[in-house]
Amino acid sequence: MKFSRQTTLRSQATVMGVGVHSGLPVNLTIGPASVDAGFIFVRTGLDSCDREVQATAESVIATEFATVLGDRHGPLVSTAEHVLAALRGMGVDNATIEIDGPEVPIMDGSAASFVAAIDQAGIVAQSAARRFIQVVKPVPVAIGDSFGELRPYAAGFRAEIEIDFTNPVIGRQKYALDLSPERFRRDICRARTFGFMNEVARLWIAGFALGASFENSIVFDEESLLNTEGLRYSDEPARHKVLDVIGDLALAGLPLLGAFRSIRGGHKLNHAVLTALMADRSAYRVVEAETVRRPRTHAEVGSGILGGLVAPAYGPEIS
Repeated sequence: MKFSRQTTLRSQATVMGVGVHSGLPVNLTIGPASVDAGFIFVRTGLDSCDREVQATAESVIATEFATVLGDRHGPLVSTAEHVLAALRGMGVDNATIEIDGPEVPIMDGSAASFVAAIDQAGIVAQSAARRFIQVVKPVPVAIGDSFGELRPYAAGFRAEIEIDFTNPVIGRQKYALDLSPERFRRDICRARTFGFMNEVARLWIAGFALGASFENSIVFDEESLLNTEGLRYSDEPARHKVLDVIGDLALAGLPLLGAFRSIRGGHKLNHAVLTALMADRSAYRVVEAETVRRPRTHAEVGSGILGGLVAPAYGPEIS
């Protein structure tokens, strides 16, 4: 099968921006990694030496305003979810992510710049079979009035997201996605992070959102959207929640075969559901691409998911 093998990047590509919470300039370079490496962050620019952290659920040390990865010495990379979403959404299995600051650059608040970097680097197949974590029984988690669940799903990975804000401009929105590189590129990667004007002062006092602006965030007040250019999608907040889910669940270490549903979710709930899955060895199994079997329907033709495989979108040839 054409997409049964693991993939990595053909070469390196760099993006430059600022951290949405730190406000500090940062360079991020994505590049190739070996078979079965997964996603590895390499924090450079430290006083002593470079430090690596594997992008897995075990490396998460905070989820309050973003997903933060670290080791026993403390935090290393904050706001990891957008670049991880781009890699997983575009069908990359193994990659290094070098970063010279404490936070992944926010860029325009979406994953579009990281998708462009993946296109620039290109995607290549590797020698080993692609592996998946297949959900075999439901794993539900409730936190207050938020609910999340992973359940078996025969057609790849699916996200079903519902948000419900008291702010009437957003209100209640739903969005569902069967993940493929084509759908991620077209429907998800450009959805931007969002927030509320009345929360800005609280975030500043707490040391967050120091780099936030109308150029990298959708901002609402009690009555209207404040960004003059408007929304990219009518349900852009719900779509961005899907983007965050894809990035947070990339911390499984392998692509998931299953459906994720959440109501009033966020990074904390996403991590809690993933942690609950990984803690219950009877809830999942690791399978190779050749062992995945599922029925095909006319609706899946051209979806980018063939034979249980997430088909990567290959970037242009570069010299």
